[in-house]
Amino acid sequence: MSLQEFKFIWWMEYGHRQWGRTIGTFFLLPAAYFWHKGWFTKAMKKRVIACGALIGFQGLLGWYMVKSGLEDRFKEVSDVPRVSQYRLMSHLGTAFVLYSLFLWNALDVTFPAQKIKQITAQGIKFRRFAHFTKGWVFFTALSGALVAGLDAGLVYNSFPKFADRWIPSDLLAFSPTLRNFTENPTTVQFDHRILGTTALCLATALAIWSRRGVKLPPRAYAAATALGGMAWMQVWDSKLNKNSVVFCVHCPGIPNA
Repeated sequence: MSLQEFKFIWWMEYGHRQWGRTIGTFFLLPAAYFWHKGWFTKAMKKRVIACGALIGFQGLLGWYMVKSGLEDRFKEVSDVPRVSQYRLMSHLGTAFVLYSLFLWNALDVTFPAQKIKQITAQGIKFRRFAHFTKGWVFFTALSGALVAGLDAGLVYNSFPKFADRWIPSDLLAFSPTLRNFTENPTTVQFDHRILGTTALCLATALAIWSRRGVKLPPRAYAAATALGGMAWMQVWDSKLNKNSVVFCVHCPGIPNA
């Protein structure tokens, strides 16, 4: 790594840390003031404590993640210093939980949930399916952290096939087998594609189902439609990014990165 390359990473990390500290300050000062004024309900106080704890934990976890990239474990000339993909996944997952909690609190205050007078069996099934879809999207995002941590997106740049195969030949190259799902870049990319495609199907199904006779509040229809639309935008954006990669380390005749 050259000095200029190190400076680029250093400034990026420094800016990220300062941004995180700014977020903590923007949360802590108003929260302390509102608490002192007695503007929080008992339930909101619990949420504020949870948010504050998560902000602190997120910062600690970020430090723990970066520390893994500075350890003396990169011995070979071809080794690329990188942070642990497990810690990266944990850091990203905590950020999603924190953001979701913030969004939930904000919507609960500004746009309280619209109540349904009579919940039908169809409505209960729809709600369960919505929660399942939400969990699946979250799990897909965590698998994306593994892709980023291993640079697995650079292994294959063809879709839906992996080079000329539907199932890549090195899918289970590591031993024991379970290591492949978190440490083999090919397997990690394969899993992320499957999870992402399934998430697209689930979000689309939820949007269509919301228009097929399920009695929901007006904002719920809009939310389901927005979810389906954003899922398709995400897939289209991923396709554009994939097409911008013009190399593949496993493709014959194409230079390696």
